[in-house]
Amino acid sequence: MGFWAKLKQHKSVSVVLLLATLSIGILIGTVVNWGVSAGKAQMATDATPLVIPDPVQLSNQFTKLAKQLEPAVVNITSEYDPRPQQNTRGRRVQPPQEDDEAMDFWRRFFGGSPFGDAPPRSFRSTRGGTGFLVDSKGYIITNHHVVDGATQVKVRLSGDTTEHKATVVGFDVETDLAVIKIEGKKPLPAVKIGNSEGVQVGDWAIAIGSPFGLEATVTAGIISAKGRDIPGGQQFQRFIQTDAAINPGNSGGPLLNINGEVVGVNTAIFTASGGYQGVGFALPINTAVKVYNMLVQSGRVTRGSIGITFNRNQSKELLQAAGVDHGVLVTEVTAGGPSDKAGLKVEDVILAINAKPVKDGDELVNRIADTPVGTEVKLTIDRAGKRMELPVTIRARHEVFAGDARFSRERDQEQPSRGEGTEAKFGIYVRSITPRDREEMGITLDNGGVLVTRVEQGSFAEEIGLRERDLIVSVNRQPVASVDDLRKVQSGLKQGDPVAFRVMRADPTAVRGTARTPQWFVLYLSGTIQTP
Repeated sequence: MGFWAKLKQHKSVSVVLLLATLSIGILIGTVVNWGVSAGKAQMATDATPLVIPDPVQLSNQFTKLAKQLEPAVVNITSEYDPRPQQNTRGRRVQPPQEDDEAMDFWRRFFGGSPFGDAPPRSFRSTRGGTGFLVDSKGYIITNHHVVDGATQVKVRLSGDTTEHKATVVGFDVETDLAVIKIEGKKPLPAVKIGNSEGVQVGDWAIAIGSPFGLEATVTAGIISAKGRDIPGGQQFQRFIQTDAAINPGNSGGPLLNINGEVVGVNTAIFTASGGYQGVGFALPINTAVKVYNMLVQSGRVTRGSIGITFNRNQSKELLQAAGVDHGVLVTEVTAGGPSDKAGLKVEDVILAINAKPVKDGDELVNRIADTPVGTEVKLTIDRAGKRMELPVTIRARHEVFAGDARFSRERDQEQPSRGEGTEAKFGIYVRSITPRDREEMGITLDNGGVLVTRVEQGSFAEEIGLRERDLIVSVNRQPVASVDDLRKVQSGLKQGDPVAFRVMRADPTAVRGTARTPQWFVLYLSGTIQTP
């Protein structure tokens, strides 16, 4: 055997010996480690295994309230067509391009949009909110901004995936409240109404709602303050402040006291980030009940007025300079209004109404607004140091200030009443036509009528050709000069009855004058009412 062959054989033997040595070492190490582990395991033989107990209901007051109230709190989804819509005040608005709550949730945790840099979606968008049942027949209180401008409103009950189509009974811009209604096959659970006058700072407060679309969310805190006047708030909004967590999506939900009574309607939050920061606002339920009762009884909210304006932030020094210790200094008297006719003058100080002292402007407005229109009240006033009494007859606020742009929001609140009667449903939203409508739309003939603000898809009205912005002048040759007239006609109709609408419609291709206002033409639209 040559030298190189012997060397090669020697190397092979060395490699085999090395591998054998490593294998024996690994085996010994494994055995030793196993022995140590086994020894450690044997050292824990005195440990007692953990046992999961049977579930126990650790009930408390909050648990009871949640179980009691959740069935009456509903989730609301408002849908918007991609094209600009007529909102409930008759002005063109652009609907949300995305689901506000879902997109806000996405951006908060992931940033950006799940759609990347793609342009806004062209399909139908939605907005979420909350409401609560106040009547077993399906009447629901929510915020006006939850349903404002929606083409369709859907409601889901707690623990139920069924979507119920809701109708808008009415709304009130001044308090941001709306009443909607769903049809149930059986009586629905309703909340218990409390009295917000009994609420005290420091009381427990519980909020139930759908923040960011998360249904049946219950949060608790305390009442932080009462009578809050917040920036952007309306004349009739004085809020209950709470630190119970309220987030986008809670709008329209109930604020409860520890007895499970609704004391407020969750309406707004104070935030720099868009989320909860410990400051939420709820409209007192006493105010909401007044609005609700007017909406379900007449379809609109009518408030009284005596036709004056004043400085809401009048100082004590101002009153002292006038020689009085309380009251409201009149800064303007509306020409032709109730106070003007009664002889009230600028710089008069209103001291009392029907001999009951008036503390400040808010009290004056609330007391007058709550007094039925047509009622005569006696104002006690101070005029340059002389006391006198003036009888004033209260008129509707929207009529007194009809020509004042500062009250346009209230004047615009010609309720877009649901176009449906007790037996016949046309599938339209309508509102009374105003003088300003006539001016803006170029209607020169006084034909009365109600303006169609929305036509539901698949409805009888859509089938026969009614359109948004049509002016309904008569139905079955019965004049229609108001929403009530249309309701009366509908109440006498039933399934299978023929219906003929006399309608005025603008022709945008035919204009007249330098203002280029459209010409109007008359047409008849008819059909037979079918089961909706």
